Amino acid sequence: MRLKNKNIWSVVMIILIVVFDQVTKYIAKSELYPDKAKDFIKGFVEFRYAENTGVAFSMFSGGRVIFVILTCVVALGLIIYMYTRAQKNLWLYWSLGVIVAGAIGNLIDRIFLGYVIDFINPTFVDFAVFNIADCAVTLGTVSLVAYLVFDIFKKEKKDE
Repeated sequence: MRLKNKNIWSVVMIILIVVFDQVTKYIAKSELYPDKAKDFIKGFVEFRYAENTGVAFSMFSGGRVIFVILTCVVALGLIIYMYTRAQKNLWLYWSLGVIVAGAIGNLIDRIFLGYVIDFINPTFVDFAVFNIADCAVTLGTVSLVAYLVFDIFKKEKKDE
């Protein structure tokens, strides 16, 4: 894939994830606000509206300005790295793109609403309510860690 095409497709991927995140949050707010719940998979996952003013698992609630600034700095740094250095490795490149998409999805909420809309509630375990952007950040991070571990072992094999 030529570099220019790769950049276009990564932008498309980021936009699609952000749009999917924002549409699902809109639906959650219009259908579940303020306190309705709907089973998705009975006994496993339900949709329940929640407003998160903190970061992961509602930690550090009330630091909106700091979260907005920090998210902007991190997302911008990842975007710059993606388009200048990470392009040589597709796995790294796309992992960073998925993280950026999730960060942007939650950033939009923080800027325009003052909180992040969460709505996916796993009922089979006591866990935080989350959203599509959270899934993107988590999956992108897991993929990034897997890439880094794989890369370390690959380098160690070369050195032998």
